[in-house]
Amino acid sequence: MGAAGRDFHNFNTLFRNAPDMEVVAFTATQIPNIEGRTYPPELAGKLYPNGIPIYPESDLSELIKDLKIDEVYFSYSDVPHQYVMEKASQVAVAGAHFGVFSAKRTMLPSTKPVISICAVRTGVGKSQTTRYVSRILKKMGKRVVAIRHPMPYGNLAAQACQRFENYADLDRHKCTIEEREEYEPHIDNGFVVYAGVDYEQILRQAEQEADVILWDGGNNDTPFYKPDLNIVLLDPHRAGHELTYFPSMVNLLSADVLLINKMDTAPEEGITEVLANCQAYNPTARVIRCASQILVDKPELIAGKRALVIEDGPTLTHGGMEYGAGWFAAKQAGAAEIVDARPYAVGSIKATFEAYPNAAAILPAMGYGETQVRELEATIQATPADVVVEGTPIDLSRILKVDKPLANVSYELQELDGNQLEQEVEKLLA
Repeated sequence: MGAAGRDFHNFNTLFRNAPDMEVVAFTATQIPNIEGRTYPPELAGKLYPNGIPIYPESDLSELIKDLKIDEVYFSYSDVPHQYVMEKASQVAVAGAHFGVFSAKRTMLPSTKPVISICAVRTGVGKSQTTRYVSRILKKMGKRVVAIRHPMPYGNLAAQACQRFENYADLDRHKCTIEEREEYEPHIDNGFVVYAGVDYEQILRQAEQEADVILWDGGNNDTPFYKPDLNIVLLDPHRAGHELTYFPSMVNLLSADVLLINKMDTAPEEGITEVLANCQAYNPTARVIRCASQILVDKPELIAGKRALVIEDGPTLTHGGMEYGAGWFAAKQAGAAEIVDARPYAVGSIKATFEAYPNAAAILPAMGYGETQVRELEATIQATPADVVVEGTPIDLSRILKVDKPLANVSYELQELDGNQLEQEVEKLLA
C-alpha cells in the first residue's frame, strides 16, 4: 500500500530479489493519477518480467480476495495512527495479515557520511533546514549532494535515477510543481540534487561526486539511507502530532537532533508541549530551537490590497495545515483582505478544496500534470484579488501565466541559540 515512493523503495530493498515472496500488486493513494500504472519490469527485476500492476487503494479488499493475497504492507506516510489501524482492520477482515516495515531494515548504507533531514509532519521546514545544512558544509569545503525523497509521478522506468543541476534538467524531466518546489532551492544554492525510484542506483551515482550525502526527506517519512546524523524537525503549530502520526513517532524516537522550528510564530502552549514530548520520549537528543524567517520580495504590492495566498500543495493537503508562510507574509505586509479562492476554483482544484477543507481560503499550488497546472492558472485568474502572494519555494511565474502581480515569499531557517547545527556537523565530520 503506497503513494508512489516509499512503497517502491520498500519493494526494491526487501522484495525485488526474494524468490519466496510474490508481490502481486501495489495500491496507490494521496497523489492524483498515480494508480492504473504498472511498476515496470526494468525496475521490478528478473522475477517480474511483466512488471507489477498498480491499483487504486479503494480496491484493496477486493484485491485481497481476488488475488488470494496473504500479506499487506503499509508503505506511505503523513497519516494519523488511527488511520493506519483502520486500514489494518480492513485488511484483517478481508483475510490477510497486515504489517509495517522496520525503518532500519529499509535504510541503505552509504560509503560517505549521511546527514538526514526528516520531520514529524509535512510543511515543518525540512527544505529550508537542508539548505541551511548544505551551506554549513559548503563553508567547510565539502562537496554536497542532496538526495530527495521520491516523487515519481511520470514514467517510472525513465525516472529510475534523476540528476538535477539546472533548470533545463527540470524541464527535461517534465517536473511537476511539487517536484520543482523541492529541487529548485537546491539548484539556486549551487548544489546537485538527485531523486527518482531506484535509491540504490541513485546513492551509488551520487557517492561518486559527493563528500557528504544530504538526505532531504519527504512528508514525515523515515530516511532511505542509514544516517550518521539524523536531524528531525517538530512543529509547535501542530503540537502533539509527533506522538499521533505515522511514522512521526519513529522519527522522534530515533533522532540525534530534535529541531523545533517556527518558534517565532507558534503559540506558547504548543512550544511547551513539543519541548515536553522531546524530553519524555528522546531525552538524549540535542534540542535546537529555531525560527522560520519569512521574507517578501515586494511587500509594497501587498499593503492595503486584496491578496490571494498560494501555499505548497502537500502542506495544505495531507499536511493538514490551514496556513503557511504566504499567509503570515500577507498579514505582516498589511494585506487589506485575504481572498477566498474556493468559489472560483475549477476542475481538480475545486475537488482538492472539497477533499481537504482545512485548506479553506488558501490556494494549494497543485500541479500534477499539465491539465492541473492549467486549472490552477484558471482559478488564479478568476479570483478577484489585486495581488498573488506566493508562499511556495519557487517562482511560479516561470510555470503559470496570470495577469496579476506576484509577490514572492521566501523562508530561511534561523537558529535562536547560536550555531548548534554547525557544531553537530563539525562533530560528525571530525
